Amino acid sequence: MSDSPLYDRRHYDFMLHEVLGIDRLCAYPRFAGHSRETFDAALDLAHRVALEKFHDHNRKADLDEPVMVDGKVRLIPEIAAGVAAYNEAGFCAALADEADGGMQLPFVVAQACDSLFSAANPGTIAYPALARAAANLLEAHGSEDQKRRYMKPIIEGRWFGTMCLSEPQAGSSLSDIRTTAHPQPDGTYRIEGAKMWISAGDHELGENIVHLLLARIAGAPAGVKGISLFIVPRFRVEVDGRRGERNDVVLAGVNHKMGQRGSVNTFLKFGEHGACHAELVGQPHQGLAYMFHMMNEERIGVGMGAVQQGSAGYLYSLKYARERRQGRHPDQKDPTTPPLPIIEHADIRRMLLAQKAWVEGAQLLGFHASMLVDRARDPDEGVRAESHLLLELLTPIVKAWGSDYALRANDHAIQILGGYGYTREYPVEQCWRDNRINPIHEGTNGIQALDLLGRKAMMQGGAALKLMLDEVGKACAQAATDAELVPLAQQLGGAAKLAGETTREAGARMQAGQVREVLANAQHYMTVLGHVAIGWMWLWQATVAQRALPAARGADADFYRGKLQAARWFFANELPQVELAARLVREVDGSAFGMKAEWF
Repeated sequence: MSDSPLYDRRHYDFMLHEVLGIDRLCAYPRFAGHSRETFDAALDLAHRVALEKFHDHNRKADLDEPVMVDGKVRLIPEIAAGVAAYNEAGFCAALADEADGGMQLPFVVAQACDSLFSAANPGTIAYPALARAAANLLEAHGSEDQKRRYMKPIIEGRWFGTMCLSEPQAGSSLSDIRTTAHPQPDGTYRIEGAKMWISAGDHELGENIVHLLLARIAGAPAGVKGISLFIVPRFRVEVDGRRGERNDVVLAGVNHKMGQRGSVNTFLKFGEHGACHAELVGQPHQGLAYMFHMMNEERIGVGMGAVQQGSAGYLYSLKYARERRQGRHPDQKDPTTPPLPIIEHADIRRMLLAQKAWVEGAQLLGFHASMLVDRARDPDEGVRAESHLLLELLTPIVKAWGSDYALRANDHAIQILGGYGYTREYPVEQCWRDNRINPIHEGTNGIQALDLLGRKAMMQGGAALKLMLDEVGKACAQAATDAELVPLAQQLGGAAKLAGETTREAGARMQAGQVREVLANAQHYMTVLGHVAIGWMWLWQATVAQRALPAARGADADFYRGKLQAARWFFANELPQVELAARLVREVDGSAFGMKAEWF
């Protein structure tokens, strides 16, 4: 059992090294200077900084949330200290080139490090995480001049960044945004419009904030095809990179949230005085494609952040269940016998095991997806192409399945603590509140399900899905070499086959014109593919654990037995849900779609 409230290091070593084998990435030239020792050192450093500089003010930031004072955002000082410690430790530049002062870490290692900050304080990590994602987008799509003037100060930790997509009247419907960019003779633009729900949109943590904003160039086509991406700094930036005068970006309001209160969420107005200077990123009308670079990174981050709140609640409720004594077994009639630790009660074990299965399965899926990002460095073009394709399919699952089931895990943690769990004296209620946003932002889980069924599973003739099902098949074949795991391998193989049949039938119905009817059941399809993906992760873990168990002793043997039992629980309790969900998709269940608005 872990002594840390943030993670179980034994579990992380198992995932990253025994299952994923991340040290294999050191064969790539970019990561050749690294080793398991440097990866572990980064994780150790992240744990220390997260525990000392993030976890210390998680509750305080929740109780003393950001407010607007004289047109500026006021934050508790511990947030600035935490972000400074994060930057000083080098994590803002974790992915950047060593030549630019970066750590040049693989994406999967950076995600593992960030996961500890997410577990410690999901509000404070939002500031540097968004900044780093903005820097990564500029690295991919900005000009050399834009990288010099905007990206480098972010990597150095001096500037911050945001993504400005949603608008008050449009929400998630980006095709309806109205913010307009007016071309100027010097090649720059003037922005007019408003953006809502902007995380870290205004604060005094750094010298500048670089807003990456979606807008339409005046006269651009309607819909998403007319959207372009712009750099809109809080303070204008001179040619030589010096910070100039204040740009026409105004903080119009602060949104007061249920959870993650430490990360300010803002309503911003651009160009009220006609002087909001902006620079185009890349080519006109390609803004949404560029922004997806940041959005996809953030979607993996959101999924992992959700899972880390699920994990934090699980670890706390596990510790509590070991220590809290209450009640006796049903067949113990003598009231004078000592009360039992509640972990001895069957219902408590059920809820603990459910949390473990949901959280640890989703963690491995998130890290596996992160490793696919790193395989973009593989010298084999085929490996690069397949890794990208599989990542496209897994990203909405990481985000949506992870945030849905991590929230359920938090619910179980509250239930295990009983009445105490419902009070603010214990952290599990805050875990639940902090986690509740994750099924909503970066594309609601309903949108993720639509994307998964309507686009990702069907793209290139189902090539991405075929890749995933092939990987599942390989995992089943490996597991089937052990008699203990044969039943699990057969069960997952059947579920994978059903997922493929369901996808083909759904695709045929959509081609026949039943697009709305089929997509009305997209959430059920997310259950089908999500459960198969998590089943794959658990069979993978079970295979590694089964092979390691004969030589294991003591705590290590208990660890591997715990992995095997969690796999059995998932296959017994969760994987059978695939059959019902698949039936609803294949039969095009119309009970929701057919409900008329006036009937409610």
